[in-house]
Amino acid sequence: MDALDPVAHWRTPVRLSGTHVCLEPLALAHVPGLQQAAGDGALWRLWYTSVPHPDETRAYVEKALAAQDAGTALPFVVRNALGDIVGSTRLGNIDIDNRRVEIGWTWYAASAQRTALNTEAKWLLLGHAFETMRAAAVELRTSWMNQRSRTAIARLGAKQDGVLRNHMRLGDGAYRDTVVFSIIESEWPAVRRHLRFLMDRQGSGA
Repeated sequence: MDALDPVAHWRTPVRLSGTHVCLEPLALAHVPGLQQAAGDGALWRLWYTSVPHPDETRAYVEKALAAQDAGTALPFVVRNALGDIVGSTRLGNIDIDNRRVEIGWTWYAASAQRTALNTEAKWLLLGHAFETMRAAAVELRTSWMNQRSRTAIARLGAKQDGVLRNHMRLGDGAYRDTVVFSIIESEWPAVRRHLRFLMDRQGSGA
């Protein structure tokens, strides 16, 4: 990576590792693992999420990689501590001029949900965004109907900016209202300490 290139960190795939999770740059080789992960809970049946049906997983990965090539996303496959693929996440909607990025397109196999894995994944992504990419703000978005996701995002320390009505058209033609949250760079030190506290508590079983 060219140290003199001010935007290199915004466009270069990177591997982020912690104790409970590893975020690995997405590749076509991950398609079988993602199909298996989505099958843990039949996640594609949740209409308010973007989990691909097994038959559509390759196209899903190809689209994510096209966004990476265009410089608008850094997609990851999510592995647990055992190295098993349990889902996917992404740094997307990259806006280098305004130093903004979104964490999203996140889904986990049912067995990986409500574990320390998600908290640590967000900690790694936010750390990369604020400390390496030098982002001014990081957005997190979810469906108005996905109450579990809204609660989880707020628990991270993100603040709700508002609701985008009829924001996205879903596969069945219906429109989704999108709830927008964000964390700005001045808030990151406090959010980082909060996430560290949550991870320590989850690790202790508290």
